[in-house]
Amino acid sequence: MTAEEFRALYGRLRGATRTDDPRGALRHLTPERVVAAAAEVRTGLTVSLSAPVDTRPGPDNPEPAVHRMTGPPADDIGADGLYFAVDRFAMNVHGDADSHLDALCHVLYDGKLYNGVPATAVTAQGAGSLSVELVRNGIVGRGVLLDIPRLRGVPWLEPGDSVTADDLTGAEAAQGVRAGPGDLLLVRVGHRRRRTELGPWTSARARAGLHPTAVEFLAERRIAVLGSDGNNDSAPSAVADVAFPVHVLAMHAMGVHLMDYLQFEQLSPACADAGRWSFLCVVAPLRLPAATGSPVNPIAVL
Repeated sequence: MTAEEFRALYGRLRGATRTDDPRGALRHLTPERVVAAAAEVRTGLTVSLSAPVDTRPGPDNPEPAVHRMTGPPADDIGADGLYFAVDRFAMNVHGDADSHLDALCHVLYDGKLYNGVPATAVTAQGAGSLSVELVRNGIVGRGVLLDIPRLRGVPWLEPGDSVTADDLTGAEAAQGVRAGPGDLLLVRVGHRRRRTELGPWTSARARAGLHPTAVEFLAERRIAVLGSDGNNDSAPSAVADVAFPVHVLAMHAMGVHLMDYLQFEQLSPACADAGRWSFLCVVAPLRLPAATGSPVNPIAVL
């Protein structure tokens, strides 16, 4: 895709989804649709869509999360009396290993954030607008999983491969489900399974994800949130001079919150066993008022 073609696509998507609502695409997730999503619960089975936080350095995780025990002192362990085990945790939220949600202030493009907010709203002190605090009350709605490796008959998509709009509609037809307004669309590319079976690699340079043109699917269906077990963007990028075109199109042009590096290796077989690929999905980010994102552990309730 040329830079000119990308600009044209950006303009079309922005024009088609323009709104003054700072929540962006979350406006499609109405209270009525939340109530309807609750009817997706049939068995009460709950499934985590997050990978365990990774504290080990690796080619895709050069700055791993840090977990350190701060108490009790070793001499007090096993002693009489009352003591507390305490610890602290630090994390690079937007890395290539841990599951996280991107706030709408995460993408700065052409000097602006989503909805034309000046990029200067983000300072060394944090984001003054469109931070993760925007979703402080959580995101609850109908989740839809589209399993692209299952559609193609492979365990995972190889790094560099791209998911097209035809893949998305093909997965819908094969799975007997259709994504619609206000849905949380989850796209499996098999990144987590490949990482587990073959080991981590430098996914910043090579990973499977959506092709930029597939973002038109999100606009047509009025999707509220997009999540993947990869970064949502493929690498190398399909667009010259734009490293993360799906992030730019979905978040900056359309106001769609993204969730990166989730894991669906328990959810996909659970959906296949149940014979249904939609469910109640509950996302509860941390309340970090000026942050550009949050670690996240979405829960699917079947």
